[in-house]
Amino acid sequence: MNEPRQGYGEMTVNERLFAAGLIQQFDAAISSGDREGAIEILLRAALSGVSAGETVDAVLANPEKYGYPRSI
Repeated sequence: MNEPRQGYGEMTVNERLFAAGLIQQFDAAISSGDREGAIEILLRAALSGVSAGETVDAVLANPEKYGYPRSI
């Protein structure tokens, strides 16, 4: 399991996911519509609970905006 690292504060969500080795897991969770799983992954990338929930909700509400297919 990858643990959050110091210095994430200056990174975007995608940069955090990449640095933590979690980007593929996050993409899979989003692609399958797994809200809780996606939030858990963002928590592992050192986002706050509120930020993780808001981020996942935004992506699931408009997946095309974030590069995911609309079929979610």
